[in-house]
Amino acid sequence: MAGVCFSPQGDLLGGLVLGVIGWDAIRHVDRRRDYLALAALPLLFAAHQVDEAFVWWGLQGHVSAEVGHVATWIYLLFAFVVLPIYVPLVVYGLEPPGPRRRAMAAFVALGAVVSAVLLAAMVVGPVTAELGDYHIAYSVGLHAGFAIVAAYVLVTCGSLLFSGYKQLMVFGVVNLIAVAVLANLTIDGFASLWCAWAAVTAGFIALHLRLSGRHGSLPEVLA
Repeated sequence: MAGVCFSPQGDLLGGLVLGVIGWDAIRHVDRRRDYLALAALPLLFAAHQVDEAFVWWGLQGHVSAEVGHVATWIYLLFAFVVLPIYVPLVVYGLEPPGPRRRAMAAFVALGAVVSAVLLAAMVVGPVTAELGDYHIAYSVGLHAGFAIVAAYVLVTCGSLLFSGYKQLMVFGVVNLIAVAVLANLTIDGFASLWCAWAAVTAGFIALHLRLSGRHGSLPEVLA
């Protein structure tokens, strides 16, 4: 797994940008508590990127190895354990009662399985982080890696594709394409640009909340 940004400075700048976007998203939640988990995502991404700066510094010797090791674990716990269950839960919480929400429960259940498998892999280890060309390469002792990666993408990207809201569904398609392109670039040794896509995602969430706030609910519900 590649890190989210190409340098510690990029992580810090990305964290700042995401923090500002996250603050704007939270401002537009108003009294709609079902939006809170969605609005919190940019702030979680911001903290994630700031944490990775400490991973960089630990590998570069600017902070102690212990600090870098703890930062690595925090980074992977969020990416491997929190996100696979958090994202489908967000979409599930936004869906109105009905067939789509019941179907979304399957994504939540699969996300829980993915989180549990990845957490077990981290506990068994080894958990490593190594400097690459403009990215950090993270690794855990994971068996049946392809199946888990496929399930991970399915719950974090696929849950949006099956949303009953047109805006979320369309963004799910764009997100899946972007993830495929960025993953391929990272494999080919290109600088990690996940931080840039995180900013785009956060911007979509903030804009989505602004627009939905004008209408009082998420627009364009699909049948």
